[in-house]
Amino acid sequence: MKIVIIEDEKLTAKDLARTLNKIDSSIEVVATLHSLKQAFEFMRNNPEIDLIFSDIELGDGLSFELFERLKLNIPVIFCTAYDKYALEAFHTFSIDYILKPFTRYSVEKALQKYLSIKENMSVPREDQFLGMIHALKSQLMPQNPAVLIQQGDKIIPLHAKDIALFYTENEYSFAYTFAQESFLVSPSLEALSQQFGTDFFRINRQFLVNRLAIKDASHHLNRKIMVNLKVPFKAPILVGKLKITAFLNWWAGK
Repeated sequence: MKIVIIEDEKLTAKDLARTLNKIDSSIEVVATLHSLKQAFEFMRNNPEIDLIFSDIELGDGLSFELFERLKLNIPVIFCTAYDKYALEAFHTFSIDYILKPFTRYSVEKALQKYLSIKENMSVPREDQFLGMIHALKSQLMPQNPAVLIQQGDKIIPLHAKDIALFYTENEYSFAYTFAQESFLVSPSLEALSQQFGTDFFRINRQFLVNRLAIKDASHHLNRKIMVNLKVPFKAPILVGKLKITAFLNWWAGK
């Protein structure tokens, strides 16, 4: 069985590859791809794949774009940190999903499901396939995401277009707006990153930045990049050297 792993966390990808080989030594992991760009380049020239294990949100975009643009009719097992309640569509539109952090049991169970149904799989028509992808994107990535904030005695939604960045301070999460106001929000930065999709980038553990808020970037000490915003902010926003390529690709819309 030929398998491709699409996962931007390299240690996670290696762990998954090792787990697959422990489950079945005949499995051939033909490629581990760490970005959407790598996945496009590889899958354009290597269509003879039996199964794909893919993360949803990569550093440079959503893996849905790969299946949508290349119209890949290859079974997929999604690996994701999304909560279970958000994944009901996957029971219909993909083979299965496994939640991070995955276990040998969860990987083996997903593989067994694939093997049990592969003989009866039918290739969907192109319009059906694109409909599946659209349904998944709609399920997981709302078009107008927002967080609820307290403003006086009212609770109101704060929409993505009004938020320059999210940040953490003293273990609390805050939204900082283009109007230069800060509001306490309840979700963690990890949850917010998933909710607000690829319009926002997780710079580091402290900052999740809106693409529209970035004015420019400059080189900094220790091979880091400093992100300069269109609105003043109280703290420097630095991209570590390990995330620079992913950040630049995301910023350029690649």
